[in-house]
Amino acid sequence: MTGFCVRDGAARSLLWGLALGFLLAAGMPQARANEPILVQLDQARIIKIPDRATTVVIGNPLIADLSIQPGGLAVITGKSYGATNVIVMDHSGAVLAEETVDVRGPADQTVIVYRGVSRETYSCEPNCEPRITLGDDEKFFTRAINDTSTRNNAALAAGTGSEH
Repeated sequence: MTGFCVRDGAARSLLWGLALGFLLAAGMPQARANEPILVQLDQARIIKIPDRATTVVIGNPLIADLSIQPGGLAVITGKSYGATNVIVMDHSGAVLAEETVDVRGPADQTVIVYRGVSRETYSCEPNCEPRITLGDDEKFFTRAINDTSTRNNAALAAGTGSEH
């Protein structure tokens, strides 16, 4: 026979841990705090959705976008700072899941330049280049959007073999 001794709060923690272990082993559903789904701005994250899902709703599509993929997967893309929610329903409208999506700032190295009240944001990985960021000076933002669109259109044209 093996024995052990623990004191005060440690004994209580040990007993709770053992009880939880027995419940999980017995197949009881595990209760968990709903942690938000964290997504970086301009990044995507893959999540699993319930098998019986027929409808998925994103609370604010300006903050995050969601696209359903085969195999019970969904891709969440962070579009703007903030929090929103995702609701998953079955064919009868019963809610199968509801989760918070929290979109955080960019993960890459950024430099913010202030010129008076004007703001410009640069992504510096490894060289600093203009970054399309909400809240930047309108002229800077528009120029960055136009430059990115021009580059993307040229890449698409090159990929299809068409010329401008």
